Amino acid sequence: MCGIIGYIGNKNAIPILINGLKRLEYRGYDSAGISFIGSNGIGVRRCAGKIKDLESSIRGQRLRGIIGVGHTRWATHGRPSERNAHPHRAGGIVVVHNGIIENYFELREALKKNGHVFTSETDTEVICHLILSYTKKGHGLEEATKKALKHLQGAYAIGIISESEPDRLVAVKNDSPLVIGMGRGEYFIASDIPAFLRYTKDVIILDNGEMATITRNGVEISDVFRDKPVKKKPVRITWSPSMAEKGGYRHFMLKEIYEQPRAIADTIRGRLSLEKAEVNLNEFSLKETLLKKLNKIFLVACGTSWHAALVGKYMIEDMARVPCEVDIASEFRYRKPIIPRGSLVIVITQSGETADTLAAQREAKRLGAKVLSICNVIGSTSPREADGVFFTHSGPEIGVASTKAFTTQLTALYLFSIALAKVRGALTAGAVRELFTDLLQLPEKVEEALRVNDTVLKIAKKFRHVRDFLYLGRGINYPIALEGALKLKEISYIHAEGYPAGEMKHGPIALIDNNMPVLALAPEDSVLEKIISNMEEVKTRGGKVIAVASEGNSKVLSRASHVVLMPRTNYYLTPIIFTIPLHLLAYHMAVLRKCNVDQPRNLAKSVTVE
Repeated sequence: MCGIIGYIGNKNAIPILINGLKRLEYRGYDSAGISFIGSNGIGVRRCAGKIKDLESSIRGQRLRGIIGVGHTRWATHGRPSERNAHPHRAGGIVVVHNGIIENYFELREALKKNGHVFTSETDTEVICHLILSYTKKGHGLEEATKKALKHLQGAYAIGIISESEPDRLVAVKNDSPLVIGMGRGEYFIASDIPAFLRYTKDVIILDNGEMATITRNGVEISDVFRDKPVKKKPVRITWSPSMAEKGGYRHFMLKEIYEQPRAIADTIRGRLSLEKAEVNLNEFSLKETLLKKLNKIFLVACGTSWHAALVGKYMIEDMARVPCEVDIASEFRYRKPIIPRGSLVIVITQSGETADTLAAQREAKRLGAKVLSICNVIGSTSPREADGVFFTHSGPEIGVASTKAFTTQLTALYLFSIALAKVRGALTAGAVRELFTDLLQLPEKVEEALRVNDTVLKIAKKFRHVRDFLYLGRGINYPIALEGALKLKEISYIHAEGYPAGEMKHGPIALIDNNMPVLALAPEDSVLEKIISNMEEVKTRGGKVIAVASEGNSKVLSRASHVVLMPRTNYYLTPIIFTIPLHLLAYHMAVLRKCNVDQPRNLAKSVTVE
């Protein structure tokens, strides 16, 4: 997830671009840049860091142009640096891009053979060179862009300007958001409406496969792949600027819950081959020979990431048959762990800067282990110091309570488990394809799961005043009970505990009465009958049971006061699906209790001190 902005009109574009980037900084903040066409041709200004750093770097320079593009980056390819910052330029072509080009490496190698010289590590730069290659054949910017797009695989929202056609701005969308602001004699493109809301509230929202050619005289939209014009009417936006930053959602946390289908899709994108039944091991930076020799895996993390590690243990041991040990990072670093030769330590961290996780990672390295970092932030400390890295692509997470970062961590662990199992011969090609098929359907299943929002809201209204909550799960979904309880504690300040359901009779059952709601995770799996027995035990003692169950599961209906039904998927992916209603429940409880959802008391997004 990155933020892009573009402008064409009669005003100086530079302050408009800078202001737009400030409004988009929540979409990415590791580097930024602008490009404009002035009297001396194309100018490009970029820097690593935040928008304020870019603003400082150009202060005092008399920059002027009536057309330009800008970008604030959330790195996906290439660490944060000036040379990897957007805009990217090839000849007279300048591009800003939000998304992921899956086949960039193949395109890059082909272009290099034809004499193109690359200056960055990004996937975006291939777009500039592709368009340039077609302009050299005599095509105008619009036609050259159309031809270039036919080579691209992946998600993209692109803004393009050309030194040879300084009177037009081209914008294209495919699976990444892009909107057009309609002013009077001036027009804007942006990833999100807040970028230009102070200038206009009239907006055209581009759909997949649509390209806009924008001049000061107006906007022409076409369907790129069907090669036909498209007519669209602007809509009037009535949001406040702060609400616009949240995409119309009341809080960042809710926005991020609803971004999960996109985040999961981006984390999967380009990383598996259904035809070959293989995970791209280059994405993990680990060699096949290392994976074949592994005799033990340690998963180390803190907080929500530790819950992901617990799920990962089930996945890895069940698929690949490699023994796993899970540790809280603050315990691992002090307990003098015994790490046998041939071990791999997997550290899981959203930020890549969690102090205890970094200390545990360094201790593992000191003891001779290889380290794989599963992380969401390129250029952060954990991936820099690791032997292998798998970057999740959830994009920036503004809400303190982690949501989309958690489900993309589970997606990464699923891919790793399949890769490891395939390399070690524990899964056949046919079994791998089945697991891939389920994974490719997952974003759609998560979309479906989000439709229970109204049902969950009704449950939240029923239990908003309780003081205690118990979450029960078994097997691979026991960690999801822990996750649900943690989210409720974090943002609604209700005391909640997650327990393996089989442990209920070893203590927690003493707490159950008419005032103690119990949420039971009841997917259709091998332990369904066991969890139903636990629900009966709660009901017998006057407890209120909330069941999260698989669609078509009639067995839970008579045992629960409230039922939330989830779409079916395979055993390993149920934790992702079943997480959705738990995050929604915590959110609605917090809102109803008038808590600060995005910034709960005493908590920070990244714990960088011990």
